[in-house]
Amino acid sequence: MTERPVFDPAHLDTADLSDPRLHATYDLHELWSHLRTESPVHWHPPAGQTDGFWVLTRYEDVAAVYKDSRTFTSERGNVLDTLLHGGDSAAGRMLAVTDGRPHSALRGVLSKPFSPRSLDVVVDSVRRSTRELIRQAVERGSCDFATDVAAHIPLAAICDLLGVPPKDRGLIIELTSSALSSTDGAPTQEGTWSSRNDLLLYFSELAQSRREKPYDDVVSLLVSKEVDGRPLTHEEIIFNCYSIIMGGHETTRLAMIGGFRALVDHPEQWRALCADEVPVAQAVEEILRWTTPALHSGRTATQDTFLGGQFIEEGDVVTVWNASANFDETVFPDPYRFDLARTPNKHLSFAHGAHFCIGAYLARAELSAVVEGLREYASELAVTGEESRVYSNFLNGLASLPVTLTPQPAAALTSA
Repeated sequence: MTERPVFDPAHLDTADLSDPRLHATYDLHELWSHLRTESPVHWHPPAGQTDGFWVLTRYEDVAAVYKDSRTFTSERGNVLDTLLHGGDSAAGRMLAVTDGRPHSALRGVLSKPFSPRSLDVVVDSVRRSTRELIRQAVERGSCDFATDVAAHIPLAAICDLLGVPPKDRGLIIELTSSALSSTDGAPTQEGTWSSRNDLLLYFSELAQSRREKPYDDVVSLLVSKEVDGRPLTHEEIIFNCYSIIMGGHETTRLAMIGGFRALVDHPEQWRALCADEVPVAQAVEEILRWTTPALHSGRTATQDTFLGGQFIEEGDVVTVWNASANFDETVFPDPYRFDLARTPNKHLSFAHGAHFCIGAYLARAELSAVVEGLREYASELAVTGEESRVYSNFLNGLASLPVTLTPQPAAALTSA
């Protein structure tokens, strides 16, 4: 297993943060630390055909931008790939790229099926299916934790909510994985756009079928619900289905894989977890902070403003880097120590403010199910093969992780 080389901050002028290969190839923690200290509101010069953008790395500044949607809007896009290539076609119609009253109204509709009470049945199903997946993996002794376990847990839950039939879920895994990243080098714009369009087409057809025959699922809810006294347009429905499947699958999956890797790398933390010295809920928060599966979020300045001593002009692209803020020494003591007992742990892995992730409760439940399943069935965890990373400037984590799991001596490795 080859560790990624640490990127030397002395070469900051060569770092293109919009390049997926940089994030996949290098450990950027020293670069983030340098920027937090020396240039917390940093101008990233144009690269190739794209414009420059601001890079914010301190927790305080990142949180401030998340909270101020009037000055920093998401309505022109919320990730680099769209902000640097003409904006987001779903702006103003998809929750993630909508602000103000339209955002509040749409969030009011979408939040209900993601509330703890509404998710009771889904969470119970997640616990059972996750327990069984891990039991089977431990019984086999070895697997690729990324593809054999983690890929199936969040996808099953979010597809259940959306009403995606089981026969289509393999296709959904393939499309969501390639819409924001690649596993074999920098993703091409043609490839990512093709996957995104295929996802939108899929949900367009699913929404049409729900108009004709509604079920008890989120797509049927969107088809029938009114927002501000009007029905959602077909485009609004499919854009928000796309957002839900992307937000509910990829980031949680990557947190699971990275969490497993962190437990292997820090065996004392695994032992503490097995000895029930750390509450599972607390452990989940540290896994979310440590893995930070969404590297950044993006905004556009709606007016001239000052931030961190820098003058930001109206129209400038402003990126906030969760990957740095979650390791800010002023907020997280000894931030490069993986500590499952860390408290408080106010990480920004679910963003902050009005755009705080509506699926946070479900994601935490899924991660808790994985931690509980590993603790129940496995006594030892090990990485046994060459891991591979996703190539993305937005997603952070591993695409493949070959592992072995040693069973608990008294574990009941038969189906409950």
